[in-house]
Amino acid sequence: MTSQLRVSLQSALTFWLILLLCGTTASAAETGPTADVLMQRGLSAAEQGNLDRALVDWKAAAELYDQAGQAKGHLQALFHAAYAARALGHVNQAFLQQELALQLARRIGDPQWLALTLSELGKTYVTSHQYGTAADYLSQAEVIARTKNLGSLSAALRNDLGIVLALQGRLPEALTAFQDSAAGAAEEAVRDLFVRARVNAARVAMQLKRFDEAAAALSEAADRLSATVVSHNKADGLINLALGYRDLATDQPDEHARWLRRSAALLQEAAAMAEESGGQRLASYAYGHLGHLYEGEHRLDEALQLTRRAVFAAQSAGAPESLYRWQWQSGRLLTRQGNLDRALSAYQEAAATLQPIRAEVAFSSHGSLDPARQSIRSLYFELADLLLQRAALMTEDSEAGLYLKAARDAIEAYKAAELRDYFRDDCVDQMQARVTKLDAVSPETAIIYPIIFSDRTELLVSFPDGLRRHSVPVTAAALTAEIRSFRRLLEKRTTREYLPHAQQLYDWLLRPLLEDIRKLQVNTLVFVPDGPLRTIPMSALHDGTQFLIAQYAVAMTPGLDLTDPRPINRTKAHLLSSGLTQAVQGFPPLPHVAEEMAHLNSVFTGEQLLDSNFVTPRLEGELKDGRYNILHIATHGRFATDVNESFLLTFDDRLTMTQLERLVGLLRFRQDPLELLTLSACQTGIGDDRAALGLAGIAVKAGARSALATLWFINDEASSELVSEFYRQLRDSSISKAHALRIAQLKVLSGQLYEHPAYWSAFLLLNNWL
Repeated sequence: MTSQLRVSLQSALTFWLILLLCGTTASAAETGPTADVLMQRGLSAAEQGNLDRALVDWKAAAELYDQAGQAKGHLQALFHAAYAARALGHVNQAFLQQELALQLARRIGDPQWLALTLSELGKTYVTSHQYGTAADYLSQAEVIARTKNLGSLSAALRNDLGIVLALQGRLPEALTAFQDSAAGAAEEAVRDLFVRARVNAARVAMQLKRFDEAAAALSEAADRLSATVVSHNKADGLINLALGYRDLATDQPDEHARWLRRSAALLQEAAAMAEESGGQRLASYAYGHLGHLYEGEHRLDEALQLTRRAVFAAQSAGAPESLYRWQWQSGRLLTRQGNLDRALSAYQEAAATLQPIRAEVAFSSHGSLDPARQSIRSLYFELADLLLQRAALMTEDSEAGLYLKAARDAIEAYKAAELRDYFRDDCVDQMQARVTKLDAVSPETAIIYPIIFSDRTELLVSFPDGLRRHSVPVTAAALTAEIRSFRRLLEKRTTREYLPHAQQLYDWLLRPLLEDIRKLQVNTLVFVPDGPLRTIPMSALHDGTQFLIAQYAVAMTPGLDLTDPRPINRTKAHLLSSGLTQAVQGFPPLPHVAEEMAHLNSVFTGEQLLDSNFVTPRLEGELKDGRYNILHIATHGRFATDVNESFLLTFDDRLTMTQLERLVGLLRFRQDPLELLTLSACQTGIGDDRAALGLAGIAVKAGARSALATLWFINDEASSELVSEFYRQLRDSSISKAHALRIAQLKVLSGQLYEHPAYWSAFLLLNNWL
């Protein structure tokens, strides 16, 4: 199993649980008919795939039950509302409702409800990629269910726990959990769960290369499913089983034709059954997956016909999480047939359908572990590639420019979704709602937008006179390898081994642009990096004679739509500086921080919190005052793959990114929000693109216009010297923040002690550079 695996947000198990819960809803006489009607209406909406409507009804029911003092009804409504919120991608809302539901479940003392609430909380943590926490909650729930002899629930929870174990890569344990779940389901005569658990076990067995065992598990599931009456759940089970055979066909080339025929037959049966029962959402999956099988067999006309039926069914069901997949598949098929115009329309429709859907919905499938799921990254990059192809066919520059901008916008949409998924909240949407486009911000700035394809690297560059394109024949694999070597060797302060890599990256990423840069007299380069490019400082690229920073100010932003381009108001600058000099919590001391903070407070008026005064309550108290528009934090910090493991060290605790957002958010709704957030002594891991994504987005997360942060921990004295000079230059209103950083870096570079780029290039200016 891999990161491609996702827990379904509308699994047959969840559907079964909802039916079970509705069966236990308090009677109308006890709780009032209005709340009961809302609960049933919400269930009907959920069954039809209208989770927005269901969420509204269940939240209203929860309020009515609460007003009537009916704790159990309140709990049930919260449980359902949390499920809908999670399925719609509103994870924070789901957490709030589930935490309240958990309190109610503990107060009521009903073990079944306590187990169910713990399990749903665990599933929401899965959606947030917090697999360890998810496993803890699901394990607690399973112990309660087993202890209280809730056999069906215990079996279902073992299946859910198996999913989490698979996501963690603990395949043997996952296989055992699925086997135990199937045994429990058989004992309790829960056929749908038995089928799902056996298919899940088959998929894990395939990952373990135990193909005979996988085939046997699928055969057992098929036998049990054949004895089931025609129903919505049976159609869902047939699709799940078909995808299991599809995967087996891929893993067993000698049996490919046999298993593929089996998969196709099951999908055809599922489609007919779904159509008969009016289940258009399931019909869309059956037709769509069948079309995908034909696509793999190069039967493009038949594949396209089936895919169109899938699109129609998804539209009829109002199921965007299904619809975008089949619109995307249509685009791929039309591209392979050479019909670029219709393909482009299909891709654009898929992107438009996907845009309002949160990442959790986009990553979910129809209800199974599916290691063949495609990343939504592929959709946006395939769309951008197609737009670039169309641009190349245009004879007029103005027409080509429209396609180039559309290609850039497609990648921009993906970057926003990626950042939203990393931080798991709406900070990206809030930023996008209040910024303006960057294209015409500064006549002396070039915005460089690299797009890394598997076979080449495209450079889209916004110059003052328009957008231009340069295609570089370097593959994603070659570029990534060069970046990894550069980053690793750049941190070795005693050698110049980094230099050949710095020059190679310069030749690929900068040299094709030099003629335009010089002709237009550009003095600032703003990079919008993708993937591994986020992990390196562009300022340290080298032309064979000098570093890039010697000629240009350099800044970085995670996305064009995420940068507020207004310049800082230097006349109103008020600084809050905070940091550590002492060794705390196992981290080494930072003795030069005191000197650094003293210098900053001599440049800008403000307050400081040092050592024992640098604690969260004091920081919050100062920020509540609202006087500050510059926040400087000099402390150890780490950006990790998982945002929950990212932190800034305080004297007695660790400040998470969510806590930082909450604190800085105290300034967000003033007329003048936070202008600059500086984080020195932070670090990200070499080769950790996702951690670097968190660093790149920190200004967005915190609601600051700009951030200055480090990619790796550097010498305390060098950091202090560089930061002090940056703030000294920042007082000059004629100098942009990007140029203030350039001057500071050049000052450190010019000294013999710290001339190596390991000392000065780690500092990145993020977002607003003016």
